[in-house]
Amino acid sequence: MTARDQLLEGLRHPAALGDQRIRSLIESLEREAPADLQARPELLEGVWELRWSSSRAPYLRVAPWLENLQVLAPSRGRAMNLLRPSGAFSGLGGIAVLARIAVEGPQRVSVSFERGGWIGPALGSVQPRLMRQVNQSYPAWLDITVLDQELRVCRGQAGTLFALRRRGELRCDDLLAQAEAVGAAGPPMAP
Repeated sequence: MTARDQLLEGLRHPAALGDQRIRSLIESLEREAPADLQARPELLEGVWELRWSSSRAPYLRVAPWLENLQVLAPSRGRAMNLLRPSGAFSGLGGIAVLARIAVEGPQRVSVSFERGGWIGPALGSVQPRLMRQVNQSYPAWLDITVLDQELRVCRGQAGTLFALRRRGELRCDDLLAQAEAVGAAGPPMAP
């Protein structure tokens, strides 16, 4: 089994594989198959689920009751982080942060956060939202170090390492519309 296949399989239950083994597999993949966003930018587009992180922050830990999604639409310069209940409860809403993104080299993606807040459950044709402007005081970026149809590994500007799996059944446009409709429909955006 290749390092990639071992990592993909291990990301189903990352605690069973262990942090050290995950790091080792990631480092092997970064050497063997480094990402090149300029050669294959279309691979970045999609909905990705965080399956492992080197961070100890509670919102960056994998839990069976929580989906930690990252919606990337570099073709539109848009992105969103979405934390919501998993499974049948995903429609109950979640916490979202919208951003502008741009590919800036073979691995770097710049991130400029714009709005963040709560997106409620759809109630008929209305979906309540409470979003605020985000005052980003520092440049943010991700280095995408491994990328294919199913797997994305990246490193943030603070040194955090992330491993994500593609969620092919989810659509970027559907998820982005939940947050981007703020100001166009539904309650006004909070200042």
